[in-house]
Amino acid sequence: WWPPTSKMNPGQILQEAPVPKIAIFGGTHGNELSGVFLIKSWQENGAEIERLGLEVRPFLTNPRAVEKCCRYIDCDLNRVFDSENLGKELADNIPYEVRRAQEINGLFGPKGQPGAYDLIFDLHNTTANMGGTLILESSSDCFAIQMCHYIQHAVSPDRCPVLLLEHPNLKYATTRSVAKHPIGVE
Repeated sequence: WWPPTSKMNPGQILQEAPVPKIAIFGGTHGNELSGVFLIKSWQENGAEIERLGLEVRPFLTNPRAVEKCCRYIDCDLNRVFDSENLGKELADNIPYEVRRAQEINGLFGPKGQPGAYDLIFDLHNTTANMGGTLILESSSDCFAIQMCHYIQHAVSPDRCPVLLLEHPNLKYATTRSVAKHPIGVE
């Protein structure tokens, strides 16, 4: 899959800066348990995801919602990573997920800054009959596009479509958007 606005073509390989800091998120929605089980497994024994020269950090993003096995506690964590919510002052009445977004931004960001994690894979589940799907947020993120292309070939001959969530009227910012290169996995 190659977005029509991309400056790349399928045979082109771009040299990008190394991506030494990678996070794998699970539990953004507390009732989506595949990612939760993987994260907990990797936290106990991370040998499967360890790579020389890389920091790969499995992270449970919404532990309260996971504990209750519900999508969220106060609001959808996957919708509050915008500058307004990330910049709110901490107060007693701040929604749990907004507070959690600020914590995640502190650990893996700050969003939009050079010190942010290079790549975040955010693991989700769906009840839609769409199979495994990769989700991108920008058609100009050449690294993420190449990563999706690599994953598609790695799982071949199985199908793994890419969904591009890039629209000028899209008003929310996802959990994975803290990284320089965010990729969602359904």
